[in-house]
Amino acid sequence: MDERLRRWRLALGGDADGTGCALSGDDAQMDAALAALYNGGRGSGQGSGGRGDAERGAGLGASAPRVARWLGDIRSYFPSTVVQVMQKDAIERLNLTRLLLEPEMLEAVEPDVHLVGTLLSLNRVMPETARRSARAVVVKVVADLERRLAQRTRTAVTGALDRSARTHRPRRVADIDWDRTIRANLKNYLPERNTVVPSRLVGYARRQRAVIREVTLCIDQSGSMAASVVYSSVFGAVLASMRSLRTSLVVFDTSVVDLTDQLHDPVELLFGTQLGGGTDINRAIAYCQGLITRPSNSIFILISDLYEGGVREEMLRRVAAMTAAGVQVIVLLALSDEGQPHYDRDNAEALAALGVPAFACTPDAFPGLMAAAIERRDIAQWAERTLAVRTT
Repeated sequence: MDERLRRWRLALGGDADGTGCALSGDDAQMDAALAALYNGGRGSGQGSGGRGDAERGAGLGASAPRVARWLGDIRSYFPSTVVQVMQKDAIERLNLTRLLLEPEMLEAVEPDVHLVGTLLSLNRVMPETARRSARAVVVKVVADLERRLAQRTRTAVTGALDRSARTHRPRRVADIDWDRTIRANLKNYLPERNTVVPSRLVGYARRQRAVIREVTLCIDQSGSMAASVVYSSVFGAVLASMRSLRTSLVVFDTSVVDLTDQLHDPVELLFGTQLGGGTDINRAIAYCQGLITRPSNSIFILISDLYEGGVREEMLRRVAAMTAAGVQVIVLLALSDEGQPHYDRDNAEALAALGVPAFACTPDAFPGLMAAAIERRDIAQWAERTLAVRTT
């Protein structure tokens, strides 16, 4: 069978009449799994891959055993990245949210960030029988994210802290960075004396016993921010593990919850969130202002789509006061891989007028963002150069 014809047949669905291509074996099973999601009684244009207009008798219905078998099938025939997309589509298109409360379903799914977000939104209504399975899903996803992101974050932040603490006037011999001093003065090497004459010293500023930087993550936990909440919690836990930072993490909807004391366990932290509900950014910023003790050495990161349900003018006044005091304020419209987010453009533009950049950031880029913030670089320029996005 022509490979291109086979692929078109799988992409379009329908039957052999349209392409002259009949399927058998694994291809037929793959086609049935796709049909159950994208063609089952839903007609043309419903599938994310544009799978024809044939209305088949297939479909997942509302049977947990049938859905569990389907989840097993797609894991057998498709790579995990495709499985995650199909699971997300199934939850959204076929309203399978209720079935995720059943342990049988949770044991069959492919864990990913989107699934964790869905489970967290169901946290308050989840029966005890499903909670253990749900926790296992969250534990696996968090462990995968930490494995992927933690070391890169620590390396970027540690390097930035070292660079920001450098001085060309070390006060004591113990403060001299001899390796960098020698490198900086190699041009002054005297071969006859077999030595380097240092005309410029490179060292560390007097190391402070107190925290070098304060970092406050303020996270919108409205339903649209689910993936951002997951990534932010993992990054918060990583930052909190670094002694040279004092990290706080606050989540909010119309109320504000300080989860800083749970940063040692990102899984518990995630179960402490409550996705969904309204948004009061002003109230959250007011709370976070009280956490900041050293404004000139503080980084405040608001992660929100900026749809404000509170007092907008007061929110903007608080941000202006923070920046005037020396706090480095950054707004992330999303911290996820989901592409261009929906956000309140008027509020983003108002913040930009105050000198506060607002942009979406991918998890892979976040360590670099933290390094740039610690070094007090121009964050808007960093985002345009690194993320290829124009900040609002």
